[in-house]
Amino acid sequence: MRKKTVLTAAALTAVAALTLSACGSGADDGDDASKPVADVSVQPKTQAATVLDKPFEKPDLVLKDTEGRTYDFREETKGRPTLIYFGYTHCPDVCPLTMSNIAIARKALPKADQEKLQVVFVTTDPERDTSAELAAWLPSAGDPSFVGLTGDFPTIQAGARQLGIGIEPATKEKDGSVVSMHGAQVIAFSPKTDGGYVLYGEDASVEDYTKDLPKLIKGEKP
Repeated sequence: MRKKTVLTAAALTAVAALTLSACGSGADDGDDASKPVADVSVQPKTQAATVLDKPFEKPDLVLKDTEGRTYDFREETKGRPTLIYFGYTHCPDVCPLTMSNIAIARKALPKADQEKLQVVFVTTDPERDTSAELAAWLPSAGDPSFVGLTGDFPTIQAGARQLGIGIEPATKEKDGSVVSMHGAQVIAFSPKTDGGYVLYGEDASVEDYTKDLPKLIKGEKP
């Protein structure tokens, strides 16, 4: 499977740019709506977590959960330690691995902290990922406590862009497979400020999340 790299304008200190890798394959169609727009100044990366100098605001996302109920991301996660990830259930590698890594790390937390943590998976392929599809996939790929969200693609794309994450509409390959291109970051939101202050790439491991989650639960820097 080929990987595509999408660049965001975020600067690492003053020069380097954050790289958004995506699962799937496909050509760049030049659609500006699929590109991230937020500028983020970040600290030099010395570990899996990148602590942002300027946290993201929570995106204005109102979608449907696995029960088909309206889910307002800002309201539902207010004051709670929250991780958000954009992906799709037919992703062959990055998405299930990311969900599994977080799920395993979550289980290492004390029970009270497990209940505090909110993990939200937003589909980038809403045409196939219905509420029922997400409800069937999330428990096996991650954890039954994870929130799965779906809705119309433009709303999802706009919400991702507010976090500097580029996603593109799903496309059909010559072999008939359907691929969804998306940035692979996990964004952590502080329960103290509701700001998205920590970013993880697709290379973050179970060990990384296990080490960092106790601090993220408290709104501390990892």
